[in-house]
Amino acid sequence: MRSFNLNDLNLFVHAVEGGSFTAAGRRLGVPKSTVSKRVAELEAKLGARLIQRTSRSFSLTDLGRDFFEHAQASVIEAEMAESIVRSRLAEPSGTVRITASVPTSQFMLAEHLPDLALRYPKLKVFLHVTDRFVDIVQEGFDIAVRSHQLPLADSSLVQRKLAEHEFLLVAAPSYVDRHGAPQGPEDLVAHAAVMPSLTETAWRLFSATGDETLVKPPPVMAADEPFVLLRAAAAGMGITILPTSVCREAIGQGRLIRILPEWTAGNITTTALLPHRRGQLPSVRAVVEFISERLGQE
Repeated sequence: MRSFNLNDLNLFVHAVEGGSFTAAGRRLGVPKSTVSKRVAELEAKLGARLIQRTSRSFSLTDLGRDFFEHAQASVIEAEMAESIVRSRLAEPSGTVRITASVPTSQFMLAEHLPDLALRYPKLKVFLHVTDRFVDIVQEGFDIAVRSHQLPLADSSLVQRKLAEHEFLLVAAPSYVDRHGAPQGPEDLVAHAAVMPSLTETAWRLFSATGDETLVKPPPVMAADEPFVLLRAAAAGMGITILPTSVCREAIGQGRLIRILPEWTAGNITTTALLPHRRGQLPSVRAVVEFISERLGQE
């Protein structure tokens, strides 16, 4: 069997991860025809069909699926070898692809990514902002940043906790001027609530001394998007619940004030998820460490 080079493996791996020759070509900056031709040459050298492709479908054969697992590992090992050399010679470089939800991107990443670019000028960061579920392995991402209240399911992905933020009760100063501030959780039933859920009708609150209570304030509005809640509360519609990552700036500017400061409504955790091998790349590690440092300071 004739030997094949690493470039052939790289094109094949990117074609599979991207789901098409077009996606691979776009990511690598080469024509689609070049990717298709090189993969076909790889199949010819191997004497085996790796990809079944028609005008409407693109899928791996059984043999192609097995070959892909090893080819992907080889490509990542080569990237790591190159990155190790680069890390010894200079600062992190290359491209790191991140995916995160809209709220996480708006309130947690957007503020810090410009500083990341300044710290590592040879590093390029691509942020994909979406609220849909992203399979980071199949779609070729290096990092997924996810905020969650429940523990994440066990998977083959490496999990790195970045930060934990409390949910605070907040309202606009204008609302408090008109209606007064509740002195205890039981007073919330006499206040307008901007509910952070379309289905839940109660807030479970926790005190600094370990007490817990359930309250049902009357809703005047409900939304399941934190930016909408922030704007509604800042406009004086009522009291709402927001994580510190979302309301910290508004509190600092005086647009919101904390209600019942000795009580919280639980917390939310932000976690970085990484494919095991890509998580070892120096460029990926540098990005995760930077985000962890910044969010930890908050």
